[in-house]
Amino acid sequence: MVKLASAREIRMYGPRLARNRAEYVNAGLYLFATIVLLGGFLAELSREPKSGLVILLIATGIIALVNVHDLVAHLAGIDYRVSLVEYDGQLGLVELAVPAVQAVGSLLVFLGVLFLFLQAEKGYGFYKLEIHALNLLIAGPAFWLLGSIHNSCQIYERADGHVQILQQSIHTPFLAGSLLFLVGAIMNSQEQAGTLHQGTKLLGRSWIWLGIFGSLMFIIGGLANVVKVFKMQQMDGLRLEKLRGGAHERLTRARDSQMPLLSEDPERHRRRKPAAEEAQSQAPMPPTPYKDVLVGQA
Repeated sequence: MVKLASAREIRMYGPRLARNRAEYVNAGLYLFATIVLLGGFLAELSREPKSGLVILLIATGIIALVNVHDLVAHLAGIDYRVSLVEYDGQLGLVELAVPAVQAVGSLLVFLGVLFLFLQAEKGYGFYKLEIHALNLLIAGPAFWLLGSIHNSCQIYERADGHVQILQQSIHTPFLAGSLLFLVGAIMNSQEQAGTLHQGTKLLGRSWIWLGIFGSLMFIIGGLANVVKVFKMQQMDGLRLEKLRGGAHERLTRARDSQMPLLSEDPERHRRRKPAAEEAQSQAPMPPTPYKDVLVGQA
């Protein structure tokens, strides 16, 4: 459940003003979703735990949408040319895999909570969903944790120390929060093994309290991300250097017609070069001016 903080400027929302506005909205929505997530777990301690499930559905749905937005923004940064991943390991491992993995994890948690809500609402008709719900509540945080680990694989050639601190202040809380969610889901599954509980009864106190602490970690990470976005928008010039020789450099050179984009382009260029030279050699020589002919005869 990581809000991606990329090491490179590859988000392409359009003009600069629109890009800045979209980045603020994206970061704000993510922070709002983490606060709603905390409210959902707190509501599970109330007398109406089903309301907590509804709040959790809203929170995980927003989180999934934000991560999908991140993925689309990074794909737009490379003109949707996924083939460039072969030139840049970090592009595939971090900038594309992380939002995709986080979106899948959020979707799995959404489905797990939805199954619990249906069972609590409809009763006996959905009793077979309890096993799937508990498994989904484990699988979702597992994807969150995997994305958190991937997001810590960012590398820099040169970077401002202040910006690196901001980056780590985002990575660390999300990594800890994802781990808390995973541990809570596993403990809850072990507690419910062999029981006949249904609906909200399947959510034990350990899952709720670890979810509360995990949500607090996500809020800290979301606040750090908002601060990071604000700082990066206010900075003059880049504080995180773009990595050389990667996909984005190749794409930039291709746009400037300095080098071919794909590996087969050099072959095509070599095939065209002899043909151009042959055509040039077969071109007729320009006629000799009349003045030069007179000078030669003299």
